[in-house]
Amino acid sequence: MKTIFSGIQPSGTITLGNYIGALKQFVELQNDYNCFFCIVDQHAITVPQDPAILRKNIRSLAALYLAVGIDPDKATLFIQSEVPAHAQAGWLMQCVAYIGELERMTQFKDKSAGKEAVSASLLTYPPLMAADILLYNTDLVPVGEDQKQHLELTRDLAERFNKKYNDILTIPEISIPKVGARIMSLQEPTKKMSKSDPNQKASITLLDDPKQMEKKIKSAVTDSEGIVKFDRETKPGISNLLSIYSILGGKSIPELEAMYHGKGYGDFKGELAEVVVNFFKPIQEKYYNLLESSELDEILDRGAEKANAVASKTLKKMERAMGIGRKRK
Repeated sequence: MKTIFSGIQPSGTITLGNYIGALKQFVELQNDYNCFFCIVDQHAITVPQDPAILRKNIRSLAALYLAVGIDPDKATLFIQSEVPAHAQAGWLMQCVAYIGELERMTQFKDKSAGKEAVSASLLTYPPLMAADILLYNTDLVPVGEDQKQHLELTRDLAERFNKKYNDILTIPEISIPKVGARIMSLQEPTKKMSKSDPNQKASITLLDDPKQMEKKIKSAVTDSEGIVKFDRETKPGISNLLSIYSILGGKSIPELEAMYHGKGYGDFKGELAEVVVNFFKPIQEKYYNLLESSELDEILDRGAEKANAVASKTLKKMERAMGIGRKRK
């Protein structure tokens, strides 16, 4: 069985776009792959965080992973900082990375642009990301287009390490989600839906209450034509809503176009709101049951134990290859 690794930062609440683009696929992948799903809290602190909010977000994200259908008997769910090998291997990967290639990372350029000062970790977090992946002998990493550059760097660092210190690390393949899984902003439908968007009406989060979900869908930007038809180029707003309806409602886009032939956007949005609310209702119920439960802690403890066993084994091989530490009999 091939191994998959994926990490999500515990910053803000997961959006409908995150669910469709990542979590929904994770639930399907866990049946066919050896999956490690990591809450990457060490990546979150590359930018300033409120410690109390961060700790709350870590727990919340863990509960959401389980609520959407991640099965702890099939997949390993754990928190990055509870597996010390991540930070240790991150340092080893920094030692084979070059400053020039880190400075060329698009996300570093974007996040540091116009800032008087940024933390050193904002520059060096791609080697930590590489360590996250490489510690688990990962075969496949499902990522969005925005992380493709970091995955290419991960492959470069692994190949460089192997060339210099023997073939120890597995070179992971990049898996980009299928076309159509990209969910756009409800207010700017040519822009990806993002949990960091300052406009709260732009995204639906998995923890929005029914009234919030309904209000956001009904205020979603469409066009003046009033025809429910899929056309990304000329009708990005209604096309985005059709994608959401199709995925959560289990109907094809041609079916939906036929259903709403001759009907306006008001009817369409009202019924889409019902579909979204009904889809996320059982997920929210499970989430709130798990959030403060001892079951969640037990699952995360087991996950950390399993992840530690695999990661520490790879770390020891890396350290031995680089010649650090004592030689033990």
